[in-house]
Amino acid sequence: MKLTILGCYAATPRTFTNPTSQVLEIKNRLFLIDCGEGTQVQLRKNKVKFSKINHVFISHLHGDHFFGLIGLISTFSLLGRTTDLHIHGPKGIKEIILLQLKLSSSWTNYGLYFHELESNKSEVIFEDQKVTVTTIPLNHRVYTNGFLFQEKLSERKLDVDAVQHYNIETCYYQKIKNGGDIKLDDGTIIANEKLSFDPLPPKSYAFCSDTVYHEAVIPIINNVDVLYHESTFLQSEEALASKTLHSTAKEAATIALKANAKHLVLGHYSTRYESIELFKEEAETIFPNVLLGDDGKSFEF
Repeated sequence: MKLTILGCYAATPRTFTNPTSQVLEIKNRLFLIDCGEGTQVQLRKNKVKFSKINHVFISHLHGDHFFGLIGLISTFSLLGRTTDLHIHGPKGIKEIILLQLKLSSSWTNYGLYFHELESNKSEVIFEDQKVTVTTIPLNHRVYTNGFLFQEKLSERKLDVDAVQHYNIETCYYQKIKNGGDIKLDDGTIIANEKLSFDPLPPKSYAFCSDTVYHEAVIPIINNVDVLYHESTFLQSEEALASKTLHSTAKEAATIALKANAKHLVLGHYSTRYESIELFKEEAETIFPNVLLGDDGKSFEF
């Protein structure tokens, strides 16, 4: 599981910082999460293949989280894209994007599908054979969701030495990978555990975009491997965080601790501070495994 931070600063882009956008690679799937201004430039800088992005998840309709989307959609057309693109985001995202395409006479030459969200309850919004994506309802100034990405349990790994020892034919290998026992010609049953190894535990990633401190997310993200949680302010600006419905680094760490997360990635920093190291220092007073998100930084788990 690989997380690439394209942008992780609050409000407006600057010459050396970008608003929220990130790419999650999980089970050979590539998901774009939020799409702030400048996202497509950051994709190029970080050598992310445009053609591998088939699903985009938008947390909410504040500009620093989706103003880059229309540019990316247009660039896909200019590059001759033919593969469908799916946009998952709040109700209204379809109207915004289609109006821009209509007024600029820039209709796409590929399928563009919108999956608009309205529910205030957690729900599965994407699922295939390998990955499930579930919403994490957040508490911000507009309707906002985070997203929980979960691997499905992989098939078991074949013990080559064991299957050769029992002279098991290759036509039964998939049955073994699926967890089945094998019956030999003499009637002996070989338990699956003797023929295969347990798969790696499935990984999970939770993206908690803009939100005030909100303990309702804890049951949804409990035991998550990696939690990205906004930390716009330090605790010295707790009153401002509460007023603007944002979180502090200390509050993000508290959520990680109570959710029993393995790692916490911080982001969405206000640019009022001299160094983002201050966020890490504050969070580590609560939670030990803190990583600082920053533009262009990648993490592998």
